[in-house]
Amino acid sequence: MKTVSVSPPGRRAAHVVSVMAGRLTSRARMLPAFLIVGAQRGGTTSMYRTLSQHPAVVKAVLHKGVHYFDLNYGHPFSWYRAHFPLATRAARAAGPQWPVTFESSPYYLFHPLAASRIATDLPGVKLLVLVRDPVERAYSAWAHERARGFETEPFERALELEAGRLAGQAERMVAQPGYLSFSHQHHAYTARGQYVEQLERLEGLVGRDRIHVVDSGDFFVKPEPAYDAVLDFLGLDRGEYPEFERHNARPRSALPDAVRVALTEHFAPYDERLTAWLGWVPSWRR
Repeated sequence: MKTVSVSPPGRRAAHVVSVMAGRLTSRARMLPAFLIVGAQRGGTTSMYRTLSQHPAVVKAVLHKGVHYFDLNYGHPFSWYRAHFPLATRAARAAGPQWPVTFESSPYYLFHPLAASRIATDLPGVKLLVLVRDPVERAYSAWAHERARGFETEPFERALELEAGRLAGQAERMVAQPGYLSFSHQHHAYTARGQYVEQLERLEGLVGRDRIHVVDSGDFFVKPEPAYDAVLDFLGLDRGEYPEFERHNARPRSALPDAVRVALTEHFAPYDERLTAWLGWVPSWRR
């Protein structure tokens, strides 16, 4: 089995000290105006880096993803708020514009309790969702988990095991809110790509007007229109375009044809529902 990488001790210690200090000043700190909630391996890091370049946007402290509403909800809310900038410091950094802050935790979209927690603790927060060809996302997620040591099985075997690994896990997480499911977080290759199920749950809790979906296939090929639409949704001024991380030449994964066909067929009914929910056809189905 591969060794699972962990943060260096010095970095962990710095984070602990920063959060402890932040909790002492939590009331003076900002709360996020928006969250990037997923999907994992859907382009969330690229969107995070793009939005971080906007002059009115101030990033969370130390980590792009706080993972409060999924993995760390046992901490008090002051712990969460400690991860964000001091309001006075952010105002100086943003200059004449009103500053906003955010974080990106791509497990929020899939976690069965995160959406309800967000709706309760951050009323009014806006949510960005990035969707990607679910076949490519599934393979990318497997490669990611394998590289981190969280997956030991070949891709096709991991797909076979997924249903058994996830059986009853979401229900247990709801019944025992402190329970953290390893497989639900790390082995949901097809389930996370059934985007419409997660969007419908999110809509029921926060309302459709607080959700904006970005097709990462469109964003990577022609980022300007997608970026403009995000700024409009967030109420941020348009200015000069940032430096986009372009991935036009991203190759397709080397999946056997039979596996690709089977996955494409699996996702077909979910993509059909997704198209109806979005009101437009996602890039991988055009």
